[in-house]
Amino acid sequence: MTFIYCDSAELKVIKKFSKNKLIKGFTTNPSLMRNAGAKDYKLYCKKILKACRNKPVSFEVFGDDYFSMKNQAIEINGWDKNIYVKIPVINSKGKFMSAIIQELNDKNIKLNITAVYTAKQTKKILNLINKKTKVIISIFAGRAADTGKDPIPEFKKSIFLAR
Repeated sequence: MTFIYCDSAELKVIKKFSKNKLIKGFTTNPSLMRNAGAKDYKLYCKKILKACRNKPVSFEVFGDDYFSMKNQAIEINGWDKNIYVKIPVINSKGKFMSAIIQELNDKNIKLNITAVYTAKQTKKILNLINKKTKVIISIFAGRAADTGKDPIPEFKKSIFLAR
């Protein structure tokens, strides 16, 4: 099943697209929020939540290690029922974040695993999760294409794995 999500932190954009039936949810990250003028991450997230009450919203942790990701994920998850906690598949040190993905998934926290580039990463994620708790796997085809690599073969393999 394919869903279109609006990737923005601009409140005007989010308010506009929250009424659009084609847009099934929203996703943002700390960089987009900073660029949109957010000074207080939690307060800004709450403003976004007010703008899109009935659609899923993904908010990303900004920690880079297991413990900070876990604490932030649990806090973010508690802000509302329509939240997906966004976890990068790999941290800045190149470590696959399997332990935190599995633990949060086992705690029934809805996740958006982000910055996925390969079918191999998709397969690892699918092998970790329990299938009862909702999970979004965000494949970054556009960023892969920006590096000169054709993302379509990896994208197709990932879709095939997820069926």
